[in-house]
Amino acid sequence: MSYEERNIWVFLVVAVTFYTAYVVVVLSRARDVPLTEVDYAAPLLWSIGGAIVAGIVGSIGVGLANRRDGHLTDQRDKEINRLGERTGNSFVVIGSLAAMVLALLEADWFWIANVVYLCFVLSAILGSVTKLVAYRRDFSTW
Repeated sequence: MSYEERNIWVFLVVAVTFYTAYVVVVLSRARDVPLTEVDYAAPLLWSIGGAIVAGIVGSIGVGLANRRDGHLTDQRDKEINRLGERTGNSFVVIGSLAAMVLALLEADWFWIANVVYLCFVLSAILGSVTKLVAYRRDFSTW
């Protein structure tokens, strides 16, 4: 497994883990109050910040574990990255449009923030899975 592919795995695991933790925290706080009244801002910010730190630490760990193999990327790595980013960015657009529609409908801020966060996570998942599939299959025929 290449250096780039290991970093993709780190990014995928971090995104899923921290979003799942965020959802668990918010839902556990919603036992006694309606979901839209839950204090979600602090867990959201902690989840995003924690994911950034974990991604950096994971990437450093992958780099240290992979230092003998080198960190060189070739044209195939660049093309796979480009494909994954384009694919994943579709959810960024969907999230932006969904947030705009919710704002126009004057939905609660809770829903707007959570749809944006969900679409960022879906973007990370879809982009990462696309890249991993491209690494496992013959990418030259795409």
